[in-house]
Amino acid sequence: MPENVFYFQWEPALMEWLQNYMGKIAVGIASVVTLFGEQTLLVLILGYLYWCYDKKFAKEIGTGIVVALIAPPLLKNLVFRTRPYFNHKNIKCLKPVNASADLYNIQAQGYSFPSGHSTNAATVYGAMAVYKKTKLLWTIAIVLTLLVGISRVALGAHYPTDVLAGWGLGFAIAFSVHWLQGKVKNKNLLHLCIFICVLPGCFYCRTEDYFAALGAMAGFFLSIPFEEKYVNFEETRSVTRSVVRIAGGILLYVILNKVLKLPFSESFLHSNLWTAHLVCVLRYGIILFGIVGVYPLCFNRWNKKGKE
Repeated sequence: MPENVFYFQWEPALMEWLQNYMGKIAVGIASVVTLFGEQTLLVLILGYLYWCYDKKFAKEIGTGIVVALIAPPLLKNLVFRTRPYFNHKNIKCLKPVNASADLYNIQAQGYSFPSGHSTNAATVYGAMAVYKKTKLLWTIAIVLTLLVGISRVALGAHYPTDVLAGWGLGFAIAFSVHWLQGKVKNKNLLHLCIFICVLPGCFYCRTEDYFAALGAMAGFFLSIPFEEKYVNFEETRSVTRSVVRIAGGILLYVILNKVLKLPFSESFLHSNLWTAHLVCVLRYGIILFGIVGVYPLCFNRWNKKGKE
């Protein structure tokens, strides 16, 4: 796979300095902070907003999430910038993107520019602030976005310029999605146009993150009209029901993720074969469609039993 190495001299110097002065506690804190930009937590946030809090709000945030997941791989597979620990022996990767794959497998670990975690954080928390327009959410959005970006540098996963680009891309997505949601009345048409716009990545992207994001986007966009037509569940502010819904959603996500991997070996899943890419798209598409479109059918059944 193609590789590019470029950086400002101050970038590896700053990263080495940070890692030299980071103790185990600091590494642990950075490893926790970086989770606020990871896919699993984003799905959990989306799940709470969608299953419990406000479906309309969740659909806009969800649209931002799936765009934020796919935008970085589209750019990464054009720029081909390798991660810092590939190029500097004094920089260690303290938390790899894919812990189950080889640390230097670009197919599995992805390229470096821009930072996906930084993009995710800026998009999701920025979108919440843009949608709700409160000072508290803006403060949370700025602080979390900054901390996630700094953690990616400290953990050796990204150059500082990767993070800066991720921040810019993420906030651009947050504002753009909000603007489009307000301008385009036919949301299914909007989703179709977005999906068509990212499809060209199939011709040049060679990393798992693009195909996983493409599947997630397809599954999410298909689940919205399915839920509106066949499910139409009601949100809940009940603490008990919210906990049950979230716990059930997490369990379903974990089960689907594990079960859909079972027929395939790890080497196949992390290979660069087109069949592996197809499996990746289908796997994530099924997972998102399952937890967003099909899973809420359970809520209606629970509500009926509660009224009997």
